[in-house]
Amino acid sequence: MKYETQRVAYPFFMVAMALFALQLVFGTLGAIVYVAPNFLSEAMPFHIMRTSHTNLLLVWLLIGFMGCTYYLMPEEAENEIYSPKIAYIQLAIFAFAGAAALIGYQFGIHEGRHYLEQPLWVKVLITISFLMFLFNTSMTMVKGRKTAINMVLMLGLWLAAIFWLFAFYNPHNLALDKLYWWWIVHIWVEGVWELIMASLLAYLLIKMTGVDREIIEKWLYVIVGLALFSGLLGTGHHYYWIGTPAYWQPIGSIFSTLEVVPFFAMVVFAFYMFWKGSRNHPNQAAMLWTLGCATIAFFGAGVWGFMHTLSFINYYTHGTQITAAHGHLAFYGAYVMLVLAIITYAMPQIRRVQPYNQVLNMWSFWIMTSAMAFMTFTLTFAGVVQTHLQRVMGMNFMEVQSQIEMFYVMRLGAGIVVVIAALMFFWAIFGPAREQVPAYAKASAASAD
Repeated sequence: MKYETQRVAYPFFMVAMALFALQLVFGTLGAIVYVAPNFLSEAMPFHIMRTSHTNLLLVWLLIGFMGCTYYLMPEEAENEIYSPKIAYIQLAIFAFAGAAALIGYQFGIHEGRHYLEQPLWVKVLITISFLMFLFNTSMTMVKGRKTAINMVLMLGLWLAAIFWLFAFYNPHNLALDKLYWWWIVHIWVEGVWELIMASLLAYLLIKMTGVDREIIEKWLYVIVGLALFSGLLGTGHHYYWIGTPAYWQPIGSIFSTLEVVPFFAMVVFAFYMFWKGSRNHPNQAAMLWTLGCATIAFFGAGVWGFMHTLSFINYYTHGTQITAAHGHLAFYGAYVMLVLAIITYAMPQIRRVQPYNQVLNMWSFWIMTSAMAFMTFTLTFAGVVQTHLQRVMGMNFMEVQSQIEMFYVMRLGAGIVVVIAALMFFWAIFGPAREQVPAYAKASAASAD
């Protein structure tokens, strides 16, 4: 590790993983309810479990992105973090706001808008924390070297903050509300977050493959252009049935189909760079998570997204378990695996040890990814049956749910396996290292330049 302030990322990684664990707890509780509907119905209704599960996902990923940025920015900018104190304060504010919102949900304190349930004062604290983060990282970049990686990364982060401001706009007209609600929920994860993903992926590829920076940066620009071109107007696939004009159906169908292209480009990008590179990097687990991220993101966000994005198919499938299948695999592949890849790469250098517990880490990768794939398949089959029985045959909702209960049992089993794999990952990353090697960080950083 070349810069001392890269250690600022450590508490961000720890908080992110703690919230990741909590997200898995609420996800497992929700999966149990699908099998045993009266489970905790008095103490914690299902909608509270689901709200907690989805909110924790967004909060821990954002904190993970912040940690990733604080780790790579000093190396990319060739400059120490502008103010570590600001970083710690904004982490405390963000974590407090997230915890307050989570506790409030348990007592029914929320605004009711899916993903944006946070009370107004919590949204204000999140905004303040995010602006502090952007100021800190932007000043670091301004005072140092500008590269394609840190500029694309900061562009994605700034755009995420800008589109977050629409969370404060809550019109009474439901169609208008949904029109702008998707400007956050869709444009974040299928637009500007893809910029963050591409830049972090490019950073890992530079560090672990030894391929010339110029080659990787050219690929990065192409992927960013494709992501913005397809992702922004791809928002139209959410405008099919919310009261918007009919022209959104062809626009949404065409551009959301094109959203597959940047994810496919990332797969080609990652595997080509590892094939082209000649360096045998010591952190094999980080290489596995990096390649896995690009691959699973393509299937989860690309293939499973395409399966029900065309308007004449979405007419039947929207709101079914097919949507849940797509959402789970897409978030896991594109963003969860990416943050886990950065943590796997960075933690040995932050702790100044050899890459440790790699076998356990790689077992965690295969078990977690296999379980998520199995969960996706079961939800997909459940969604196909649900679509036919409910949307085509006209069977009532509760009767359909009883017909697909078997799939919910399998989904619960897969979720439990994901929890076990996550525990393996936590132990591999934060557990005791076999060998303390203070010189490792400097040697690894030097070999990556």
